[in-house]
Amino acid sequence: MRIVLLGPPGSGKGTQAARLSESLGIAHLSTGDILRSAVAAKTPVGLRAAQIIQRGNLVPDSVVISVIADRIEQPDCSSGFILDGFPRTIAQAEGLDELLKGRGILLDAVVELTVDEGALIARIEGRARETGGARADDNPETVRRRLEVYRSRTTPVSAYYRAQGQLHGVDGMLPIDEVTKEIGEVLGGVELQRTALQNG
Repeated sequence: MRIVLLGPPGSGKGTQAARLSESLGIAHLSTGDILRSAVAAKTPVGLRAAQIIQRGNLVPDSVVISVIADRIEQPDCSSGFILDGFPRTIAQAEGLDELLKGRGILLDAVVELTVDEGALIARIEGRARETGGARADDNPETVRRRLEVYRSRTTPVSAYYRAQGQLHGVDGMLPIDEVTKEIGEVLGGVELQRTALQNG
């Protein structure tokens, strides 16, 4: 399966992506990790990204898409992958569509973990009290800023996939095991639908 996993900071996206990767036997592709690996490996696109990062600029969509293109060519992606943290913008979503279309493959599903922002911040504040604020991502103000950025940049991506009939929402505020179960049910439904179309 080829899955895009969307969700704001603190929604548990990384945890769920890792679980899906293990249960489905497909690659977990985190954009940040892929970029860092490409830079470390000094691939042509990695070298381009490194120059941009060194200048203090954001890596443009075209370069991010090129890095993703290189990564999904790897053997561990042959049976599928989960994209975690990509696409973040409409341009990236459109670029991904073109990239996959050029390889004759399609996304199977886009799963979005939805959260109640007030409850999420309260959860993080509680965790900060328990840990003494040891983790950088336990700062409620930092989380608020990241949520604002997510809302402005990535909410249009949800609308893009919704318009295509690919978006499936799952309540990210549920206990972790419940979220995993709901994602499994969504993907099971997608698989059944695909089988029915193939047999139809």
